[in-house]
Amino acid sequence: MNLRPLHPLFVAEARGVDLRDPPVRAIVEAMDRYAVLVFPAQELSEAEQVAFARRFGPLDLGLKKALQRPGRHQYDEIIDISNVDADGNIADPTSKKMYSQLANQLWHSDSSFQNPPARYSMLLSVVHPPQGGETEFADLRAAYDALPEATKREIAALRAPHYALHSRMQLGDTDWTEAQKQAIPPVEWPLVRTHPGSGRKLLFIGVHATHIVGMHLGAGRLLLAELLEHATQREFVYRHSWRMGDLVMWDNRCVLHRGRRYDLSQRRELRRVTTEDTA
Repeated sequence: MNLRPLHPLFVAEARGVDLRDPPVRAIVEAMDRYAVLVFPAQELSEAEQVAFARRFGPLDLGLKKALQRPGRHQYDEIIDISNVDADGNIADPTSKKMYSQLANQLWHSDSSFQNPPARYSMLLSVVHPPQGGETEFADLRAAYDALPEATKREIAALRAPHYALHSRMQLGDTDWTEAQKQAIPPVEWPLVRTHPGSGRKLLFIGVHATHIVGMHLGAGRLLLAELLEHATQREFVYRHSWRMGDLVMWDNRCVLHRGRRYDLSQRRELRRVTTEDTA
């Protein structure tokens, strides 16, 4: 596996790898260093993508537990990151499918709203629009390192609940049943965590964080917004422009990501499989 750094702080392109027979230990070691790996020219079937992900742990269904709607893929473990409905057509602009596309444009880590949260996500490009639709990643380890010492002391013991539907409700998607709202109850995480692979401290924040425990609601949300603004400065961010067959793998324990805007009337299809952060 040949690694070529794509950013001064994190992210590398990995060539010379067939993900149908991956060097698992080498990939884990590279992930602990770079947090995001780009594998170009990977023509994987759904079955092969799922099999690759299973090499790294149990698979996570994420928000599918609350959505309770049939997917259009053969495997339930595949998360459909697209603007395409179950019939293969561009989804209705008012549908929950389109709300998902909008929510993906907010800074988040996959499944931070559950316990266990997500570990690795593997996103494969299938169809891409002519303009826009890139994906950005932010290094939460470097962001923590760059905080003033006073801020590090201030947030050292703070905790924030993460809730699955928080981002969608912010965007106006409020039509959820009580059963759906309770399908994935909120879970609390410390704002400062230690990444087990690298041993580095990081900011565990993102749009799923609703408030700070024990702090005035408004003050806590402003602090979360300030930390998010800090963590997503250009110096900590890598933007990936997709090519057909790119598979990008990232560590949700130490990076945030977001999709970028694109014309929602243009087809965009990616397939994601995610592992749980379990031994």
